[in-house]
Amino acid sequence: MVATATAAGMVLDTFPKYLLLNAERFGRLPAMRHKDYGIWQSWTWAEQKVQVRSLALGLQALGVKHGDKIAIVGTNRPRLYWGFAAAQSLGAIPVPVYADAVAEEMAYVLDNAEVRFAIVQDQEQVDKIQSFADKIPALKEIIYDEPRGLRDYGHERLHDFSAIQASGETLLEADAGLAARWEENIRQASGDDISVMLYTSGTTGRSKGVMIKASNAVNAAADTVAFDRLSQRDSVLAYLPLAWVGDHYLNYAQGYVSGFCMCCPESHETVAHDLREIGPTFYFAPPRIFEGLLTSVTIRMEDAGRLKRWMFDYYLRVARKYGQAILEGGSVPLLGRLNYALGEMLVYGPLKNVLGLSNIRVAYTAGEAIGEDLFSFFRSLGINLKQLYGQTEAFLYVTVQKDGAVRSDAVGPAAPNVDIRISNDGEVQFRSPGMFSGYFKQDDKTREALTKDGYVKTGDAGFFDKDGQLKIIDRAKDVGKLESGALFAPKYIENTLKFFPNVKEAVAFGDGRGFCAAFINIDLQAVGNWAERNNIAYASYQELAGHPEVYKLIAKHVDETNLRLSREPLMAGAQIRRFLVLHKELDADDGELTRTLKVRRSFVGERYSDLIEALYDGSTEKYTETEMTFEDGRKGKIRATVRIEDARVYDAKVEKFREAAE
Repeated sequence: MVATATAAGMVLDTFPKYLLLNAERFGRLPAMRHKDYGIWQSWTWAEQKVQVRSLALGLQALGVKHGDKIAIVGTNRPRLYWGFAAAQSLGAIPVPVYADAVAEEMAYVLDNAEVRFAIVQDQEQVDKIQSFADKIPALKEIIYDEPRGLRDYGHERLHDFSAIQASGETLLEADAGLAARWEENIRQASGDDISVMLYTSGTTGRSKGVMIKASNAVNAAADTVAFDRLSQRDSVLAYLPLAWVGDHYLNYAQGYVSGFCMCCPESHETVAHDLREIGPTFYFAPPRIFEGLLTSVTIRMEDAGRLKRWMFDYYLRVARKYGQAILEGGSVPLLGRLNYALGEMLVYGPLKNVLGLSNIRVAYTAGEAIGEDLFSFFRSLGINLKQLYGQTEAFLYVTVQKDGAVRSDAVGPAAPNVDIRISNDGEVQFRSPGMFSGYFKQDDKTREALTKDGYVKTGDAGFFDKDGQLKIIDRAKDVGKLESGALFAPKYIENTLKFFPNVKEAVAFGDGRGFCAAFINIDLQAVGNWAERNNIAYASYQELAGHPEVYKLIAKHVDETNLRLSREPLMAGAQIRRFLVLHKELDADDGELTRTLKVRRSFVGERYSDLIEALYDGSTEKYTETEMTFEDGRKGKIRATVRIEDARVYDAKVEKFREAAE
């Protein structure tokens, strides 16, 4: 049920209504921070309301009407977030777009969404849009935040953000009742209006516009704010892509409902440093980020002195033994607690401070499975890291883990007020407060995504464990079998490989084939650091990836992966028999990854079909040419002769697998 704010005299079913309420109840508390030119600037809730109001009135004067689509393109900046609230206050629909999307990809989303206005960050985004202007016929006006480089552009349809706000202020000065009418329109707005349109990552094809109603978005955010006890005393660092449902939900939606402070980093390059300065209390990162943090820690310790390495290794063993039990309030011997407390003073505390995680009260990871060792590492340090499972169509949360009931191999029970069921063919299906109202202009796809009784089909295969936590196996369409009948769950195999800091990405193959094989992307930072310590010279990613010593290093990781798989009855028959180190990094600009950095498996399979066949025909190397896209949109080719290696396979208990499967 939506909340009612008697003080503001309105039903809280839109985010602009929360803006009015927060300006009243938290007026002097910080709503937004942004680091610019090395200095943190702050806006209170009362000041944020003024900023949003002047922008909204300026947009209205420009021609924005109820139902218009407004693209929001750029990185995490206060003005772009104000663009969301300003659009929603007018009944317009914000459509965030990935800032790193190539021009053609961006043009597709803007055209498909029938965008009439765009609020963008800088010249780069203006150039992308204007280069495909003929493909976006509905787009009329562009508003830019940063004027640098745009002075000599034609400004007939191009407007400075400050000028739009100034026009709104001018209108307020000329009409004393305008502010009151703007607020009254917000109070009278319907929760049935579309609050935001979020485009899917496009893992399985063209992105689709997911329409989320205002009341659904508010209800979903209110449920999780209560679940994690978020309040105006909390703070977050907003560094995730604006176009991703995770940023819009975890930062924008929860921020407006709870009143916490959202902090924007200076740039993507300064996120780690800004995280340390802000010390947020609520934090979200996909497994890839946590993998990167562990990699950086590992690299630092390898370069440290002998005493520091010994102390780090010793207290890490102490943390593994007692850390999670202490975090969850379990029973721990007095000596163990004292030893852990000493480790907190000497190792864990300084390490969390370096990572910017000292003040974390609640942290989440999602997007894909996280390795058990990686998950346990952060929890053993005393960081309350939990998992959630979600989708854009759910407005994020489907499941969430409760404090004290956290597991690395499951994603928790249903989130508050969410109903989950497993279909006869093993697919996870749900109904939720934040459930989408449909795909924009794709009624046929909407019908495909829903069951007859209104559940959303996730496309993921999973099951509930004995304690009621959901376990996701893989994408339902990706789960298959080898010729032997052994289960082939590629994501599980890939995540086991990606536990190793030297492995950035992996793609497993094997459905319908005689054995499992894999592509591997090395982590340039981790392997580059290893190469320097071992006096291995290289001039490029391609050269390092093909080096014989790097192959030996990766072969050890594949060997350990197979050993782990051999111990699991369901996966023992799908050990990796052959592998190669891919000559280029998988890239979203080349269509190999989505903008949320998920592998587009079918696309990779088509693009590298020659290498896949070489894995299975016994070849020891294969010459290949691959097209790649540069940042400016130009195309080029990368050529390489890729080595293919055999891997050691451990005794696979296929009989056990068959018994377990039956």
